[in-house]
Amino acid sequence: MDKIAMKTPLVEMDGDEMTRILWSMIKEELLLPFIDLKTEYYDLGLENRDATNDQVTTDSAEATRKYGVAVKCATITPNAARMKEYHLKEMWKSPNGTIRAILDGTVFRTPIIVKGIEPNVRTWKKPITIARHAYGDVYKAVEMKVPGPGKAELMFTGEDGTVMKETIHEFKGAGVIQGMHNLNKSIESYARSCFAYALDTRQDLWFATKDTISKKYDHTFKDIMQEIYEKEYEEKFRAAGITYFYTLIDDAVARVMKSEGGYIWACKNYDGDVMSDMISSAFGSLAMMTSVLVSPEGNYEYEAAHGTVQRHYYKYLKGEETSTNSVATIFAWSGALRKRGELDQIPELMAFADRLEKATLDTIESGKMTKDLALITTLEHPTVLNSKDFILAIRETLTQNN
Repeated sequence: MDKIAMKTPLVEMDGDEMTRILWSMIKEELLLPFIDLKTEYYDLGLENRDATNDQVTTDSAEATRKYGVAVKCATITPNAARMKEYHLKEMWKSPNGTIRAILDGTVFRTPIIVKGIEPNVRTWKKPITIARHAYGDVYKAVEMKVPGPGKAELMFTGEDGTVMKETIHEFKGAGVIQGMHNLNKSIESYARSCFAYALDTRQDLWFATKDTISKKYDHTFKDIMQEIYEKEYEEKFRAAGITYFYTLIDDAVARVMKSEGGYIWACKNYDGDVMSDMISSAFGSLAMMTSVLVSPEGNYEYEAAHGTVQRHYYKYLKGEETSTNSVATIFAWSGALRKRGELDQIPELMAFADRLEKATLDTIESGKMTKDLALITTLEHPTVLNSKDFILAIRETLTQNN
């Protein structure tokens, strides 16, 4: 069979630990036999980030801006223990955070639905995609412990010397204070990414805050989203047959739990952090969740939503067998290949991405799966495969489907 040709390369960001091992297996068994794969390769493994003073992360993000589509392996964000383990020069920042900041992107996380892995919420029939605004709020908050009685004030001094001041609280005893901020520019970028992704995927978009209580902070989010929708996207949404829906966050939660899914749920930073874990767990497994970073300019970076699977990697290094779920990493590749095919007008590449995803799900539905899925499946007598054999089983299904 002739391999599918590519025009423009994907930006390939390699990663760490067990996912790095899976990355190599996926390329060798599921991609290279079928595609004349063109990538611009960046090694985001922790050792190379340290060796390049993390310049490689910046370079990979800039390459994504150049080529438009990237696929990323899971990477380590080092803590004190990792500093010691890898003998690092310094505690490098999260690669995802660096890339997100350079691309000014929004992260969309979507569960992968497969028969035999049933959602805990019985009404859910279609995926629910979480769009998290990943800037500011509590994650960049300034905090203070109040030792005793006194007055706490919120003050802003403009460049022209103008002072705005609000009393936070007259403390009678000890307490705590937190100051949060956000930027209109960041909210605007987030809004455009959400509306563009909804159009791209032909899904309704929900957005929720608590503007009835937070009449300036949360209300600003609501107002900016509404203004951009009406000016730039309302007609496009109508033509696409999709809707934009705003409600309060508590009402959104109630509606989500009774819905059948099939929409994008846009959330502020903290809400998105919490709700993405709730959605992934309730749909079955974090190992069955895709993640795509979308910038307002139309750049896409695909990856698995989970981490590097450290515990399995240590077993692998000892020569012990692992049964590591590679589905989300496979879907990161398929998502990137489909988008590359769409942008370069290569229908064969888009069709291959569809076949690869179908082969992966068909393999699971036939009863062949990794241990984590076997523990939660409703299928009887599943066959538990190790990491390599699961990927080989997908290749067999893919070859048969061709």
